[in-house]
Amino acid sequence: MASITKQKTGWRVQLSIKGQRDSCTFSTKAEAQAWAAEREAQLRRMADTGVNTDKTCQDAFDRYLIEVSAHKRGERWEEIRLRAISMHKLGDLTFGEIRVSDVTAELIGKWRDMRLKDVAGATVNRELNLLSHVFTTARREWKWIAVSPTADVRRPKGAPPRDRRITEDEIDRICLALGFAGEVATKSDAVAVAFLFAIETAMRAGEICNLTWEHVYDNVVHLPRTKNGSKRDVPLSARAADLLKLLPAGKPQDACFGITAASLDALFRKAKARTEIENLTFHDTRHEAITRLASKLNVLELARVVGHKDLRMLQVYYNESAADIAKKL
Repeated sequence: MASITKQKTGWRVQLSIKGQRDSCTFSTKAEAQAWAAEREAQLRRMADTGVNTDKTCQDAFDRYLIEVSAHKRGERWEEIRLRAISMHKLGDLTFGEIRVSDVTAELIGKWRDMRLKDVAGATVNRELNLLSHVFTTARREWKWIAVSPTADVRRPKGAPPRDRRITEDEIDRICLALGFAGEVATKSDAVAVAFLFAIETAMRAGEICNLTWEHVYDNVVHLPRTKNGSKRDVPLSARAADLLKLLPAGKPQDACFGITAASLDALFRKAKARTEIENLTFHDTRHEAITRLASKLNVLELARVVGHKDLRMLQVYYNESAADIAKKL
């Protein structure tokens, strides 16, 4: 039961419900009575269900970053996203100030619609996936809520998968813009070799930049940790092996290409601008490589080479033209 007493500073409320205690002071008795009724109901629900209704979204975000994100490769990305989400205004409160137990599918839907005014649907979907895991963890492990509010939220339609192929003419123009003439003497030369190597192996830019000599063998490179957190062995074609031989040899722990992912991205963008090639990204090399490999490998071999655990994901990258398929028929 609630105890409401008059004091010099206002009206003080004290509660004790099944071992849970709380107190607060208000300027008027009416405010004290209203808070007491609401707070008593909350404490009873907490006692009956074991669900903690006191925690805010900011509490959830902070705990998630410490207990979950810290063990992911994308920790920095998740921290930036959650900090930004916590500052979004939803009515009179920011997202972070709202109690986890008060977050509803309707509230998440309003946030989604606000975000869609500023960013693409794919970005909102990634943020929704992150929020969904935060609330699911709060439900399963922390017992802060009984149901995840993201379960019934409609997801925005994402952009269609890219099916950009890279022509031989574009490959020659990119290498020319980077100044590559068959030898690696500059970082631009290394970017050109990385570009050609990516088309041969379907390796991502980060995997290429992080590759060290200790993980290079005669016809295989070993990737101890990839985007999805697992290790992978990538077989090398004769062309891929020859490209690696162009790179200056180093110590076992040295990076083969000697460039960071940021440098690769910047130099590639500048070279592409000089060629005036449109709608091309370095990551398009992965799509090109997988499409080429698909004509040589069966689907299980292809999935193992490129690191896809879900065979359906290959449909995003593998897009032989109807004319190519007709030749097989």
